[in-house]
Amino acid sequence: MANYVSRRRFLVSSGVLGLALTAPRLFAGSTANPSSLPITRRIPGTGEAIPAIGMGTWITFNVGGDAKLIEQRTEVLRTFFELGGTVVDGSPMYGSASDVVGEALEALDAHNKVFAATKIWTGDESETREQAEQSRRRWGVERFDLLQIHNLLGWQGHLETLKAMKANGEVRYIGITTSHGRRHREFEQIMESEPLDFVQLTYNVLDRDVEDRLLPLARERGVAVIVNRPFQGGSLFRRIQSEPLPGWVGEAGVANWAEFFLKYVISHPAVTCAIPATTKVEHMKENMGALYGVLPNPEQRQRMTDYVRSL
Repeated sequence: MANYVSRRRFLVSSGVLGLALTAPRLFAGSTANPSSLPITRRIPGTGEAIPAIGMGTWITFNVGGDAKLIEQRTEVLRTFFELGGTVVDGSPMYGSASDVVGEALEALDAHNKVFAATKIWTGDESETREQAEQSRRRWGVERFDLLQIHNLLGWQGHLETLKAMKANGEVRYIGITTSHGRRHREFEQIMESEPLDFVQLTYNVLDRDVEDRLLPLARERGVAVIVNRPFQGGSLFRRIQSEPLPGWVGEAGVANWAEFFLKYVISHPAVTCAIPATTKVEHMKENMGALYGVLPNPEQRQRMTDYVRSL
C-alpha cells in the first residue's frame, strides 16, 4: 500500500505543477493568481495536505445510466482534477452516483488522482465491510481514503468495524457525518470520546451553529473537517439572485458569488475542505477559483456575513 500512496502523491503533485500551464485559460476573469499553488489544508492526524476545495456528488451525479449525462459529469470531474482538486465525496445513499463516479474515473484514467471518500449508510451494523466493498467496486478504487458513517446511522457498531479496518490498512481515515445542522449534541459527544480522523458537517455564511462548539472541538481534538452544503443546497444563490458583489470583496480574493461563499467557509481555521456539488463545467471553474489566491480575514468574514444577511 505504501507504494500505491506514494505514486498517487507523485501524480497529484505533478498535476499541480502542470496546472500553471492551463490555469490562465481556465481562470480568465478571476482574481485567482494563475501561477499560485492551490490552497491546501493538512489532515491533523498525519500532516497529509489536501486541497481545500473538494467535490460532492449528492444529486448531481445521480443520473442513472444516461450516457449523455454521464459524459457530461465526466467533463465536470475532468475540470475538477485539472484545476487541482482531489477530494471526491459520495455515499451509497446517492443512488447511481457511485457508479457514475466509477465510470468517470475509468474514462479519465484518474484512479490515482482522487482522494476517495464515501460513507457507510445502513442500519445493519454488521454490514460495514460488505457495504464498503460494494462501494469500492462501484468506484473502481483500490481502497478508500476515507470512510464516514453517514448521519450517525448505526454509528456504534460501524465505528468499531471501521477502527479495525483502519488498523488493518483497509482504509486510511475514518469519520462521522451530519447534515442540515442535525444531532450536534450527540456529534459532539462522539468527537469527545472516539478517535476520529474526520468529521463532516454543515457550515456556510448563514448556517454558523458549528462555530460555537464543533469547529473549536475539532481543532482541540486534532480532527479534520469536511464541510457539506456550503451553498446551503443552492439557496444562497437564490437569496442573492441578481445582487452584485460588494465592491470591497476583491480585497478578500473574491471574483464571483461561488468564491464568496466558498472562501468564507475555507477561511475558518478549523475547516479542512469544502465539498460543493455541481452539474456544470462553468460552475466547477467558478468553484475551483476559491482554491487560489488570498482568503478573507476575520474582519472581512464578518462583513460577508452581514452583507448576505442584509439581502
